[in-house]
Amino acid sequence: MRSILILLGLLLTIAFASASFPYQCGQQSCQYGQVCRIDNGVCGCIPVNDCHEVSLSSKVIGSWVDGSRGNKRYTQYDITITNNLNTNIKQIYIATDYTLRLRDSSNNSIWNVNLLPNGILTLPSYQPSINAHASFTFGFILEGTQPAHLNVLSVSF
Repeated sequence: MRSILILLGLLLTIAFASASFPYQCGQQSCQYGQVCRIDNGVCGCIPVNDCHEVSLSSKVIGSWVDGSRGNKRYTQYDITITNNLNTNIKQIYIATDYTLRLRDSSNNSIWNVNLLPNGILTLPSYQPSINAHASFTFGFILEGTQPAHLNVLSVSF
């Protein structure tokens, strides 16, 4: 049984990687582990570790067991996007994977962010940018206690 679970996790990881990557960045295609960096319309793929313009941080707000849902455990997270630039971030795309297991499919489980059909997160229409040296926070409620894997796919400034 453990082997099956490990294999399933590996297959889901591969499926996520193939679904999100390569990621189009102007005339280039960014690979897994790269971020599409768009500076005044000029695109380039850089290693994720070299992307210091933006950072993501997560914070557990709370965790509880819901008896009305079969004693399932849920955890609420706040995710903060921090702009480390001297200029505004115009747009950001954040990749998710199978670990983004929302409590339910309604908008009650995720807020202050748009979840696109392909699983990518982006800024909501009422927050079209993130000011220089400012932060923006969104949140969600996940099933279980495992945090979601989030990666910056693209940042435009």
